[in-house]
Amino acid sequence: MKKYYIVFDEYERGIIINALNDKRNALIKKGRYTDAVAEVLLKVINAKQKRFKIRYTED
Repeated sequence: MKKYYIVFDEYERGIIINALNDKRNALIKKGRYTDAVAEVLLKVINAKQKRFKIRYTED
């Protein structure tokens, strides 16, 4: 299984969490399974946060 790393700032992370939670709530309202959405939501919430510096270089 491949692992992927994506960089988000706090604002973007909040948008993703809210969108996944809204999708989960909509599925609950329709009486459908929420396993996949809940799993991804928990992964985003529990993801490690790492600080790093970005250096801009001129070509």
